[in-house]
Amino acid sequence: MKNSSKRPIGIDLFAGAGGMSLGFEQAGFDVAAAVEIDPIHCAIHEYNFPHSKAICASVVDMTGDEIRKRAEIGAREIDVVFGGAPCQGFSMIGKRVLDDPRNLLASHYVRLVEELKPKYCVFENVKGLTLGKHRKFLDEMISALDDAGYDVVMPYEVLNASDYGVPQSRQRLFLLGARKGLLAPTYPEPLEVRTTVWDAIGDLPDANSFEDLKTKDVVRTEWTTASIYGRRLRGLERDPNDYSYPRIYDPALLSSSLRTEHTDLSKSRFSSTEPGKTEPVSRFRKLAPDGLCNTLRAGTDSARGAFTSPRPIHPSIARVITVREAARLHSFPDWFRLHSTKWHGFRQIGNSVPPLLGRAVAGQIMQALGETPKKPRKKLELNETEFLYMDMGDAAAYFDVPHDTIAQRTRKGTPKKVIRDQTDVG
Repeated sequence: MKNSSKRPIGIDLFAGAGGMSLGFEQAGFDVAAAVEIDPIHCAIHEYNFPHSKAICASVVDMTGDEIRKRAEIGAREIDVVFGGAPCQGFSMIGKRVLDDPRNLLASHYVRLVEELKPKYCVFENVKGLTLGKHRKFLDEMISALDDAGYDVVMPYEVLNASDYGVPQSRQRLFLLGARKGLLAPTYPEPLEVRTTVWDAIGDLPDANSFEDLKTKDVVRTEWTTASIYGRRLRGLERDPNDYSYPRIYDPALLSSSLRTEHTDLSKSRFSSTEPGKTEPVSRFRKLAPDGLCNTLRAGTDSARGAFTSPRPIHPSIARVITVREAARLHSFPDWFRLHSTKWHGFRQIGNSVPPLLGRAVAGQIMQALGETPKKPRKKLELNETEFLYMDMGDAAAYFDVPHDTIAQRTRKGTPKKVIRDQTDVG
């Protein structure tokens, strides 16, 4: 399908579970390949994007030719390369920032852009890179892209996801680059209408109502959705600006909804906290139904203790939000599944670009290309659900990479496998 498609093509570097992949697909691109070092994240990408090649590898070990070969795109011109490399953004005095080992991945992003020679490139990162001494990193990044043959649109901008239909305040830096001689893209204009927390999650059944969700992450049930935002994410109403491949899925599945058990004391504190305020003991913020969600964060990886980042408290139920509720607040559609464990699921959301924010940026690249996005007629079958239940060993074996590709630390809080629901077939 990748070779026969007439849609513009992109490559996702540092893909994670695929927030940017989905945003670019929704803007009308085919994501030919997604490079990600974490086998668990790759497994989730494989499930949700059966038409895209998930490459489980570090960008350090990849060349542009290898990506082309594994994506099976041959010599076809690539329209855009996008991604956000983890980086420190600073260095010791007198050293080049991009030469700092802590910023190695950013330098390999530039190298792969130079080797793949796309028409456009997009680099995404934290807002903090624009502040103080961190700005030296941006200066060197822009200079490196210039040396690679790309003009970065200046001034660069920090975009808030809430300005583009996401019910979450989340600020991210974007650098947009155009190959020298090509029309430069512009940054997307904010939308006038805001989406609220209740627009996003008000329709979802309470996970605590299902005994099965103590050990499983999915149940089949029926519920009614009224908000346009919710109906679009459930696939009940057409989104006129969504040019992604329709997925075949059951809208009666409440997925990614493993319950979190709280003590009676915690539930009492959650209930007595006013919406929009922070519960003083847990330091969890209780969501205001008519407001925005605070920035959803990833927590630490397994090498640093496998701690889940603080999760917001539901606006009307005395518990923290589920992975599915977080996915709604991040603008992931309901067909998009995260890993069955809460720890991996929340990490995958917290590390990702909200698809609607990615779509807004990708739409500007599409416009600069002079292309008219087209909605595919082909409906995609999602991959086998076993990808959602893989542990690190399973995922590493599937992608044929060492099981210690991502450093592990055994501790009492290490996430356990979730029982797979036999009705959840894929």
